[in-house]
Amino acid sequence: MHVPTLIARKREGEELSTDEIRQLIEAYTADEVPDYQMSAFAMAVFFRGMTAVETAALTRAMMTSGDCFSHRAGHPPVVDKHSTGGVGDKVSLILAPLVACAGCWVPMVSGRGLGITGGTLDKLESIPGFKVRVSLAQAAAQLDRLGVVMMGQTERFCPADKKLYALRDVTGTVPSIPLITASIMSKKLAESLDRLVLDVKYGSGAFMRTKKEAETLAAGMVAVGREMNVEVTTLLHPMSEPTGRTVGNALEVIEALDCLNGQGPPDLRQLVLDLSAAIAGVPRTELEQMLDDGTARRKFDELVAAQGGRPEDLGKLAEIHRAPVIREVLAPASGVVGRVDAGMIGQASVQLGAGRARAIDGVDFAVGIDQLLKSGESVHFGQPLCRIHARTAVDFDMAEAMVERAIRLNE
Repeated sequence: MHVPTLIARKREGEELSTDEIRQLIEAYTADEVPDYQMSAFAMAVFFRGMTAVETAALTRAMMTSGDCFSHRAGHPPVVDKHSTGGVGDKVSLILAPLVACAGCWVPMVSGRGLGITGGTLDKLESIPGFKVRVSLAQAAAQLDRLGVVMMGQTERFCPADKKLYALRDVTGTVPSIPLITASIMSKKLAESLDRLVLDVKYGSGAFMRTKKEAETLAAGMVAVGREMNVEVTTLLHPMSEPTGRTVGNALEVIEALDCLNGQGPPDLRQLVLDLSAAIAGVPRTELEQMLDDGTARRKFDELVAAQGGRPEDLGKLAEIHRAPVIREVLAPASGVVGRVDAGMIGQASVQLGAGRARAIDGVDFAVGIDQLLKSGESVHFGQPLCRIHARTAVDFDMAEAMVERAIRLNE
């Protein structure tokens, strides 16, 4: 394989063969192709795109670059969900135990937050003792026993994706539909799934800004699933305002627990049920019942205990992670909430320390925003629009200014 020729052919819009793509990824994973050549290839793909067959070949090559889940004979349906990112999106914390209660196995390999997009692993780690570093052997045993595991990407799990994503992040090639598709689908299909539901977001708080972009990404991922014999369902959702009423790690876990107890914000509950119904294989009414009668909550407690946490700590998270400064943002006038800009709220959360600007940054579990009003709700002058949890008064003032710009009131 002559890599410069391959790059040039893709630059000119030619279709590469499955073998050529496989060899390229194998060589890159083995450090035989340097970053500068892979950067050039990624830029060629960014401008020229890939066919469905090429994208499936890239996905398969990345998926098989390391270890994949291997499930025992006669296993239950293996299912998962993936979100393309959002603000206040704590759905995975509720969906994974809920769908496991329906008799499925859920081997959920999740990521950390970057920018305004929150990460499931960061939220789970706000539970004292919760371990997200789980080997595939440990995950398999836990699936057999519990039906659910929520873990991070191991060193041997899709290593090609790990390398390529880090490269894309610093070369301006992140927003490429084929590269996004292969990155998402390689990790999910390495779980050896039967069914997958994709929550594709669009709007100010999402990576895809328009519905058309989201539809293009969704179609690409469905096509890859078809090529690889996995049943893929996509649901498109606007991310114009945050999901639920909280943004921030421990705060979102607390809200997820409310939903697992049959309560919580209606928009969060509906989203959980919409996505769960696509993969669980049981009627929606049965899923609703398992949220309302405590079945899903008990499964979450079992998950926490299995991965090193103490279920009795879940009710104390507000005190365990109590920010030094907790103050309300008050309405400057009376009116109806016309907009809660998810992107701006997400930025405020990142500035508080709940998110990270770089992959190597840490996060503050205690800070964030809660009690957030939603579009269509009425408020009187001087009543709270939300509450900010901050490390310092200066941080609060900064976040307050951003929240005031994010929330528009109509008379």
